Amino acid sequence: MQCSKCGNPKVIIKKEQSGQYLCKDCFIDSIEKKVIKTVRKEKLLDKGDKVLVALSGGKDSVTTLEILNTFRELNIIDLCAVTVDEGIANYREEGVDIAVRHAERLGIEHKVVSLKDEYGITLDEIMQRENHKGSCTYCGVFRRTIINKAAREMGATKIATGHNLDDEVQSIMMNYLEGNTDNLTKLGAKTESKAEEFTVKIKPLREIPEREIGLYVVAKDLEVHFNGCPYAMQSFRGEVSEVVNQLSEKHPTIKYSTLRGYDKIKNVLKKEMQKEYAHGRCSRCGEPSANDLCKACSFLEELGV
Repeated sequence: MQCSKCGNPKVIIKKEQSGQYLCKDCFIDSIEKKVIKTVRKEKLLDKGDKVLVALSGGKDSVTTLEILNTFRELNIIDLCAVTVDEGIANYREEGVDIAVRHAERLGIEHKVVSLKDEYGITLDEIMQRENHKGSCTYCGVFRRTIINKAAREMGATKIATGHNLDDEVQSIMMNYLEGNTDNLTKLGAKTESKAEEFTVKIKPLREIPEREIGLYVVAKDLEVHFNGCPYAMQSFRGEVSEVVNQLSEKHPTIKYSTLRGYDKIKNVLKKEMQKEYAHGRCSRCGEPSANDLCKACSFLEELGV
């Protein structure tokens, strides 16, 4: 088998969508070009942006940092990063160390914020409670709040996350199956809020399958934390991921068709379903909130923290 682009006999992958066989160099080039195409098509970056990367040390966030750094090298944007330490024993420590090393390698501003320091409790401690709502419920809310606060403190104009094709398809399916039309309107490559305190979020890897990101970091010899979160498969997202992956075995392009289908109807969903929010202030922390307590503080009250 030869590379479909250059004829190199050392093929490392067959692309899911195109069916192309690619060698190492052509594969790396294809990933980087596709991300750049997404950035341009969705208008994710503006010249002069300071982009904060949510850097966990895993393959997705490291890939996001690596490719966005090409824009930094061209003096189009500036970069900074934040790493959230959720407090998961024997898991998070390695990712934090890797994130620190990548920030130092590129010479970018970087901070590590822990749930323990910010909220006085770790995710492990939360999961020991009998009344917990599930790891992803707390982790998602607390992480988003910490990352958004860090973006303001560091003067970032955009927040880049490492959400890949699999993540986005899972979110589409989860929100549809749960009937959560409000959240369904908020997905997409670029998310903006009417509240000034919420920094614009972008997803440069949205059209890249998870397996290709894994191969990309290996092909580029990037140091990453490969271990998955020990709580992941306990979540609804884990269940949906399993179903979608099973369907993909017989229908290789189903993730792309799900994404494309959503993108065709998302503007109609936003127009018909999106609510108008009266943005007030959380009485406990002062962050923007439609209710007396923001979601993070509401969880903290329930947990007695």
